[in-house]
Amino acid sequence: MIEALATARYVRTSAQKAGLVLALIRGKDVNQALATLKFTRKGIAADVAKVLRSAVANAQNKPGFSGDVERLFVSACYANQGPSAKRVRPAPMGRAFRVLKRTAHLTVRVAERPEKVAPVSTTGTAKRARGSRPSKAATRETRGKSPKR
Repeated sequence: MIEALATARYVRTSAQKAGLVLALIRGKDVNQALATLKFTRKGIAADVAKVLRSAVANAQNKPGFSGDVERLFVSACYANQGPSAKRVRPAPMGRAFRVLKRTAHLTVRVAERPEKVAPVSTTGTAKRARGSRPSKAATRETRGKSPKR
């Protein structure tokens, strides 16, 4: 199973705001995640989409990749806090307030879903229809009880 990672460091947003957008795409298929990010009304969504595309490109360049981007999904995504720049804002009466300009490190990990292999039945037994129930006589026989008279 192929896994690839992409990180954007020192993105000019708080980790909390980025985490809200990353929670929207966690566990989704790559194409569905990109569509979600395209219509998300947050400024950080464009940066997250850029990191996601980079992770997909990293997966495509790994040896052993099947070549099917449809099988890729977002296995993990998170935002860690980066360094905060301290700035000074003038306040009334000659004072100053400190302003923290926060940054975040965005990480997106994509992985390939394993192929679903359906077992092939070798016996010729007929399966009962989905949703149907076996007859009462058949259930008594399987439980080992004798029919009531």
